[in-house]
Amino acid sequence: MVGWDVASWGLSLLAFSTVRYDFDLSGERWGLALGYVGCAAFLQVMVGFRTHLYLGRSRVGSYDEVTTLGLLVAGVAAVLGLFVLALGELALPEGRRFSLGIMWLVPAMAFLVMASGRWVFRSMRDRRRRADQPPATPVLIYGAGDVGHQVALLVDRAEDPPYSIVGFIDDHPRNRFLRVGRYRVLGSGLDLVDLARAHGAEGVVLAISKAEPAMLADLNDRCRAAGLELVVVPPVREMIGGQVQLDQLRQFNVVDLLGRRPVETVIAAISGYVKGKVVLVTGAGGSIGSELAEQVHALEPARLILLDRDESGLHSTQLNIYNSGLLDRDDIVLCDIRDAAALRDVFAKHRPEVVFHAAALKHLPMLEAFPAEGWKTNVVGTLNVLQCATNVGVERFVNISTDKAADPSCVLGQTKLLAERLTSWFAAETQRPYVSVRFGNVLGSRGSVLFAFQKQIERGGPVTVTHPQVTRFFMTIPEACELVLQAGAIGRAGETLVLDMGEPVKIVDVANRLIEESGRSVDIEFTGLRSGEKMHEILFSDSEPRTASVHPLITQVPVQGLDPMHVLFDHVDIDRIRDVLRTQLPPRRAPATIPNSGKVTSGGPSGR
Repeated sequence: MVGWDVASWGLSLLAFSTVRYDFDLSGERWGLALGYVGCAAFLQVMVGFRTHLYLGRSRVGSYDEVTTLGLLVAGVAAVLGLFVLALGELALPEGRRFSLGIMWLVPAMAFLVMASGRWVFRSMRDRRRRADQPPATPVLIYGAGDVGHQVALLVDRAEDPPYSIVGFIDDHPRNRFLRVGRYRVLGSGLDLVDLARAHGAEGVVLAISKAEPAMLADLNDRCRAAGLELVVVPPVREMIGGQVQLDQLRQFNVVDLLGRRPVETVIAAISGYVKGKVVLVTGAGGSIGSELAEQVHALEPARLILLDRDESGLHSTQLNIYNSGLLDRDDIVLCDIRDAAALRDVFAKHRPEVVFHAAALKHLPMLEAFPAEGWKTNVVGTLNVLQCATNVGVERFVNISTDKAADPSCVLGQTKLLAERLTSWFAAETQRPYVSVRFGNVLGSRGSVLFAFQKQIERGGPVTVTHPQVTRFFMTIPEACELVLQAGAIGRAGETLVLDMGEPVKIVDVANRLIEESGRSVDIEFTGLRSGEKMHEILFSDSEPRTASVHPLITQVPVQGLDPMHVLFDHVDIDRIRDVLRTQLPPRRAPATIPNSGKVTSGGPSGR
């Protein structure tokens, strides 16, 4: 490298003197020119070693190396140019002074020769490495944007890449003739299958980090029908520093289909009410509570109090956040929200300023069978937390609700709607931002449909689905918790904030995709809707006026407050509970017609 750069100065001087002066310079000017080039080469080598340019500071031929080289040559030229000009004025008579052309143009030519040598070296090295690489899966890259460029760069640089790129496809007309390195855009997504066959591609890498679920589903169907492997780039939240890593590329899965949505969180607004505050999370051992606690911890609260009645859940959460599971911290609290006296002691001791209330019973069929248990936790437990929060002056309270609270048909939805109304009442009494946040099913939570289906598939089936037409809203746990934090920042006293869950998805489609991913042949059995279960969930009831919020994925609805006196009675009596549910909840809209659904057996991948 040093030899090439030194030679570049000499070659540039010879080329310039031949073109400009026909190699005809006086002895004095030749002496100055050779002295100039020699000093320039010497200074560049010395400074190059000093700045580690020649010691592996940057990858040879990389943008960083050539940029450093250019700055170094420019600096050397500037210093020597000023020196030679001053020397020429003192030592040489008019008409025999140092050539200004040599002084300014030779460095530029030398830089071009140096950079060209590096380009040739890099090209030969890359070609030799590609020739030595073992066979890899030929793929098309869908998306010629920044993410696509990153994927191509990673594949080209990898010592043993799993893929070889045959070309790009992109839907934007302006990219029709675009080239990404040595790869060109071959066409649009509409021609994907034809292009794959024409160029021998065996897979497709989707290099769009914010692809919509509908696009993903369509692309997966087309790839599967054509026998192409679909590989996806993970969402930005899963990347390291926002950069794609080759080992993060993975096969398309059901989580991509249901939960891959762009969620933009205004961190400044969230951290403003969390950072430096004492924050308490109830239900911190559960799926939502634990993720919420992790995201809150990242916002640097003064203290984070984790409360749950499940000691195993608390152990898991502490391990995830603090990398310790000793359960010996003062801020890990074992307490049941049904126990008002114990809860008062916790609030009096820790005096939280912000509360996220995620503790709840959530399994619909269990609460239908044991409604009193749902009442004790979801209604009385929430009331206990609200009363304790009011007593110690909690500044902000966020109650986690459910889409089943909209036009509720089951005990779960009814008790959660009462919890929303209690939150609204305390908000009116305190004039503080006590709000509820309503969203649907979350992927990966304990007891979720994904876990149930996966267990059934592992055991060989059948996979049980209530009805072939039943749909549900889905969201990933991190997305839901990000929006809960955002809702807490923008919610006004007494409001219920409803998260945009995207389009509802057929449960049978989820089952079929999980079966396809498993590669097994598993039957699907339709068991019929359970008591209190809806065919299609909704996010708003007809009686709830909707108002757009400052966040595009959050809608605000007012909820009428409920005086706690209506739910306070000495003994939990099922008749009194039913009376409260009947008198304090709005009448339901007429349910959709549900076809007769006995037990039907459907094949797995081969019997769709």
